[in-house]
Amino acid sequence: MIRDTSAQDRIVEVKPNRKRRLLFIGGGVALLVVLALAMPSIFRLFSADASVSASRLAFANVERGPFVRDIAAEGKVVAANSPTLYATYGGAAVLKVRAGDTVKKGQVLAVVDSPELRNKLAQEQSKADAMQVDYLQSQVDARTKRGELQKAYDNAQIDAKSAANNLDREQKAYAAGASTGVAVDKAKDDLEKAKITLAHAKADLGMSNDSLNFNIQSKKLTHDNQMLVVQDLQRQVDDLNVKSPVDGQVGQLFIAPVATVAKDAQLLSVIDLTALEVEVKVPESFARDLAIGMTGEISGNGNTWKGLVSAISPEVVNGEVAARVRFEGTTPKQLRQNQRLSVRILLDKRDNVLTVQRGSFVDESGGSYAYVVKDGIATKTTIRVGVSSIDKVEILQGLNEGDRIVISGTDSFKGAQRVAISR
Repeated sequence: MIRDTSAQDRIVEVKPNRKRRLLFIGGGVALLVVLALAMPSIFRLFSADASVSASRLAFANVERGPFVRDIAAEGKVVAANSPTLYATYGGAAVLKVRAGDTVKKGQVLAVVDSPELRNKLAQEQSKADAMQVDYLQSQVDARTKRGELQKAYDNAQIDAKSAANNLDREQKAYAAGASTGVAVDKAKDDLEKAKITLAHAKADLGMSNDSLNFNIQSKKLTHDNQMLVVQDLQRQVDDLNVKSPVDGQVGQLFIAPVATVAKDAQLLSVIDLTALEVEVKVPESFARDLAIGMTGEISGNGNTWKGLVSAISPEVVNGEVAARVRFEGTTPKQLRQNQRLSVRILLDKRDNVLTVQRGSFVDESGGSYAYVVKDGIATKTTIRVGVSSIDKVEILQGLNEGDRIVISGTDSFKGAQRVAISR
C-alpha cells in the first residue's frame, strides 16, 4: 500500500486584502455614477425615431439683427445701344472699316453697289420729269382757255351795251316820229339776245375756270405722287452707303471685306461705348422681387461703381431671368464689351429681424418645418419662413432667438419626429 501526503498538509489562514476590496468598491461606485449620468442619454436614444451622425449635418443658430436681402451674381458688360447694320438692297458690298475701328455717327462703314436700284431710280425720275412737264403745260393751257373765255365775256358785255344804246336811240326816234315801232321792237329783241349771250359767257367763264383748276390740281397730285416714289428710291440708293447710327466702335463683321450680299443680310455691328450696362442672370425666385430702378453695386478690376437696374426680361430661361444694370453717372472708360464684372443688387434692408443661415432645409421642407436640436435630439418643429437672401432666411413663426437647428442634411431624417444626433 502506497502512502499519500495527507499527513504533511496543513491549513493556512488567509488574511483579507483591504486594498483590493476598496478598489472593487470604488469601481462599482464609478460604474454606477457613469450609468446614472448616461441614463438620460440612453433614454433619449431609445426615445428617438432615428439616429444620424453629426458629421453628416450642418447646424446654425437663430439670430436677431439687421437683415439685408440682396442678389449677387456675375455679369458681363454689354452695350446698351449696339445696333446691327443690314444691307437694304442686294448687291456687291464693300466694307470701309475693320473690327475695332472707332467710328463717328454718320460715317460710311460699308457701300453696297446695286445697278438695278440705281436704274430703277433713273426710270422713275424720268417719269416724274414728264409729269412735271404735263403739269406745267396744263397751267399754260388753262391760261389760254381763260383768256378766250374772258374775251368772249368782254365781247358779250360790249354787245349788250351796244344793244341797250341802240334801243334807247330807236325809242327816242320813235317818239320823235323818225322811226317805226318795228325798229323799236327789233332793237328790244337785239338787247335781249345780247343779255342772254352775256349771261352764258359769264357762266362759261366761271365753270371753265373751276374745270381748269381741277385739271391743274390733278396734274399736280399725279406729279407729287411720282415724286414720292422717286424720293423713296432715292432714300434706298442713299442707304446703299451704310452709315454708323452712333459714335462708337465697330464690333463684329458678318461678311468678308468684299462680298455679294442679299437684301437684309447682316453686315456689321456697332458698339456705343458711351452707354454700357452689365447683364446678369437672376434666379427666378429672386426675379419676382426685382424692379427697375433698384440700386446696386458693380465691382471689378479693383473698382466699385454704383448701379441701377435698367431692364428686366419678361422671359424665364433655364430657371433664370436676364436683367441689366446700368452705371449710375458717368460710364467707366476702361471697360470692354463682354468683360466679366460682379453685381450686387439690394432688394430689402430691415433691422431687428429674426433670421437663420440659409440651408437646404428650406427647400426640403418647403419652409414648413425645421429640426431644433437640444440635448442631442433634433425635434421636428413647425415653422413659417418669410423672405430669403443669399445667405439668410427670415423666421416669422416657430423658432426663438438662440435656437439651434439643422440647416442641411435633414433628408436623411426621412421625416422622423425625433432624431438622435450622434457624435
